[in-house]
Amino acid sequence: MYRLIGMIILSVSSGLAQANNQQYELLTHSTQTIIPYEISDLAVSHATYASLAGSNTWLSTMSKRLERFMADPTEREEFLRTVYYEATRAGLDPQLVLSIIQIESGFKKYAVSHVGARGYMQIMPFWVGVIGGNQNHNLFHLRVNLRYGCLILRHYLDIEKGNYFRALGRYNGSLGEATYPQLVLNKWLDSWHYSLSPVQIAQN
Repeated sequence: MYRLIGMIILSVSSGLAQANNQQYELLTHSTQTIIPYEISDLAVSHATYASLAGSNTWLSTMSKRLERFMADPTEREEFLRTVYYEATRAGLDPQLVLSIIQIESGFKKYAVSHVGARGYMQIMPFWVGVIGGNQNHNLFHLRVNLRYGCLILRHYLDIEKGNYFRALGRYNGSLGEATYPQLVLNKWLDSWHYSLSPVQIAQN
């Protein structure tokens, strides 16, 4: 039996979005396919990444945009490969995930909010018990953090029947308020826009 997770406040690095209560609900069917022991900090292999349609062009494009946040090209490539893999695995647009990361943590791996949300996608520790079965998952690890974040967003999108505005409000704990969803959507359209999303490519 799941209950209300009271007064969870997720802060964002920009300080512009305010979060309120976040309510946990039973994981939707599509988000129950995750196997906790598959979550690891291992980067997505080049072979796995290369097997995804259109990925090389996407990587080159996004790497140029990310350079001001991550100067090291090796770190940048590993990060982007993992974002691409985890986002498409969850049926999400990788550009949307990049937008969330920019707003939530400013691409800082070890970012911690004043209430303890952690890492790139600012994951609250209670999710380890909900999703990971209380395994010792380190939320600062690259793939762990992105796997959790993408799964949580997929969960909220399913609840909201594909309504991004409301799903983003749930993700941030500010459902009903426009500030956070609008910040993310603006970044998605302006900073991280890509002519054809990898999700669309994979479906063609």
